[in-house]
Amino acid sequence: MNEVQTTIEPGQPWQRAIILVDMNAFFASIEQHDRPEWRGRPVAITNGEIGTCIITCSYEARAYGIKTGMRLKQGRELCPDLIQCPAHPKRYAEVSSRIMSALVDITPDLEVFSVDEAFLDVTHCQSLFGSPEKIARLAKEKVFQASGILCSVGVSGDKTTAKYAAKLNKPDGLTVIPPWLAEKRLQNVSVTELCGIAKGIGRFLGERGVHVCGDMRKLPISALAKRFGNPGRRIWYMCQGQDPEPLQTHVAAPKSIGHGKVMPPNTKDVELLLTYLLHMSEKVAARLRRHDMQAGKFFVGVLGPEGWIGGKLRTALPTNDGHDIFDLCRTVLSDYWSGEGIRQVQVTAMSPHLVNNQFEFFGNDIDNRGHDKKISNKVMDMINQRYGEFTLAPARLLNRSSMPNVIAPAWKPFGHRQTI
Repeated sequence: MNEVQTTIEPGQPWQRAIILVDMNAFFASIEQHDRPEWRGRPVAITNGEIGTCIITCSYEARAYGIKTGMRLKQGRELCPDLIQCPAHPKRYAEVSSRIMSALVDITPDLEVFSVDEAFLDVTHCQSLFGSPEKIARLAKEKVFQASGILCSVGVSGDKTTAKYAAKLNKPDGLTVIPPWLAEKRLQNVSVTELCGIAKGIGRFLGERGVHVCGDMRKLPISALAKRFGNPGRRIWYMCQGQDPEPLQTHVAAPKSIGHGKVMPPNTKDVELLLTYLLHMSEKVAARLRRHDMQAGKFFVGVLGPEGWIGGKLRTALPTNDGHDIFDLCRTVLSDYWSGEGIRQVQVTAMSPHLVNNQFEFFGNDIDNRGHDKKISNKVMDMINQRYGEFTLAPARLLNRSSMPNVIAPAWKPFGHRQTI
């Protein structure tokens, strides 16, 4: 295990202790664990056997310059021995769930940050488990016992510094930055290296002379607050190792629920487009129903050579029925699309909310086939949950894309984000 260790004052509990656990090359590590013959070899994960884009890759592949988002063809030019592996999202979800459940044994104050990352607030665990460093080692053991894979861990007094520490010494690292030394350690770090400071914010800061974290003292907090509000105030403190953000231990209500799919390049076949859009409509509708939610506004778009075609459309009443959403898709193709080549489709429910049964009194739940939508959808959902997604589905979806589902970076094993 690689370590970057800063001297810690002995015997003194930290006033606040945050750990960030980051699984190393998570998807690829799981594949190498499941296939011992791949250990130590360059592995690239793609979306199915026919996928051409690298979702992620092993550290052995990264040594050749292979990166996430790179085309498989380019990856093989850099590394002829590159092993292509189709993604297995259900397997990754299963392992992630086991890891998160194991970490809860240390503290219930856990924020699942993404499918392969979690924050732990261990401030109140120090009397039970010892110093934050000891708890970090325990977290690494828990991850390995639950999954058989390694992780890197960052420890500090706030979330941002802990996350920064975790990436300093990958793979299999343990980096401790005590809170009283955090500002000094970040002083010469580029502001855009901190999680949450994207290039746009970095450009705003750079125009005001803030390039590294140590420069933030030159800029009044009011300047950031005026431009970005409370997130701006947080950024000001983040750069000084004093991020005040607490752990978000509950999955927030979704701001949107959407699904998209990459299509064969330059697709102009309207029937194929409709099949893909129906596929996405039904997936969005099923997720809405699973969480007893509905929406009245949807983004429906198809991606052409000049950008997205479509926009935000409304249904007559809030809905979670796939056919209602698909009607919006038909509108987009008939009213917005001019026949240009399409390479991606997207259907997203905007601002979903819990079902309000009062609307049903005024609405019409009978579809154009004479079926009660609510009963039909309930039966379909029961069958699909038992026998697999789209066991029962509209006939058009017999010709749907053969590309498997993917697991999004924001996937979480608890709450509404557990759907793949």
